[in-house]
Amino acid sequence: MKGGAPRRVGELLVSALPQLEDRLLVERLRTAWPALLGADVARRTRPQTLVNGCLHIVVDNSPWLQEMTLRAPDVVARVNTRFPAVRTIRLSLGVPPAEEPPPAARPATPPVGLSEDDRRAIDAAAAAIPDRDLAAGARRLLARAWPLPARGIER
Repeated sequence: MKGGAPRRVGELLVSALPQLEDRLLVERLRTAWPALLGADVARRTRPQTLVNGCLHIVVDNSPWLQEMTLRAPDVVARVNTRFPAVRTIRLSLGVPPAEEPPPAARPATPPVGLSEDDRRAIDAAAAAIPDRDLAAGARRLLARAWPLPARGIER
């Protein structure tokens, strides 16, 4: 094993997979977005992608799209001070995707009202899914949908 100074995981990933560089930069930019442009702007906008130095920003309504169009030179200057790879911005109207809560914040217990047989059937169905997170999601979905609607489906 080679000695030397420790390196960040992000640096190792980028050296192994150069196409990840822009994606990692956008994730860091999303984290810093409220501090760079303020809470009001961060609530209405979200950086999406970075391609060849052009940052694509989604804005949630037309008045804010107009506002951001007028502020574009200032936005580029502010972002460029911390992220020099961003040279221009492109704005579009859309719904910025909401941040998902971390998986730990979701309730892990199935809803009350399931019998022990129902829970066993749900666990057996989810056990066939090799991905742990996907299996947990399937368990939650099945627990909410149980009992199956009366459409000729029998258990």
